[in-house]
Amino acid sequence: MSKRHPRIVDLSETEPNRRRGGDLRTLLTPTSVGSTSGFMGLAIIKPGERIGEHYHPYSEEFVYVVSGALEVDLDGEPFALRAEQGLMIPIDMRHRFRNVGDQEARMVFHLGPLAPHPSLGHVDTEENESAVSGPQLKVGGPELGRPAEPSEAMK
Repeated sequence: MSKRHPRIVDLSETEPNRRRGGDLRTLLTPTSVGSTSGFMGLAIIKPGERIGEHYHPYSEEFVYVVSGALEVDLDGEPFALRAEQGLMIPIDMRHRFRNVGDQEARMVFHLGPLAPHPSLGHVDTEENESAVSGPQLKVGGPELGRPAEPSEAMK
């Protein structure tokens, strides 16, 4: 059995992903650090931007707002979320985030457990006209000993 080693990942090593709105950066993932129980990243959301509505059929999502002010819709009901507040979003709950303030918002997110396959981990429920095409997120777990593949749902 091989020994696993910790790895520090700097935000500058991550690629911006604007496919769902905002700037999503996955830092600690099965691909980047060999995690087996979930993944963690940072969302950077400018004033007026939003992350389109979606849900996770296999994962709970934990978020912590580091700076700024957000509004989060949970199954269609809006809630205010500000700096130094955390939120746990249950499996299958539709959610979207909007920056309703006048400054950039930064939100740490963690999802776990991992879906059985990367393509099953994220379901978009709306199109986001402010989203920009870009690289896929690689967040799934290894399958049959192979490295994780980009999720089709994350395109």
